[in-house]
Amino acid sequence: MRKGYPSDIKREQFEVIRPLLESARKKTAPRKVELYEVFCAVLYLLRTGC
Repeated sequence: MRKGYPSDIKREQFEVIRPLLESARKKTAPRKVELYEVFCAVLYLLRTGC
């Protein structure tokens, strides 16, 4: 398990928006990275400006 960052949201909060993200996905190969982790990474980039 990775360490948490201040930009992360709770999994319960993520479950509210998961259906929106899943519906936008084209059906391709199975994911190799969990969608929650990708979303938190995007939030980290937005917050830090890296």
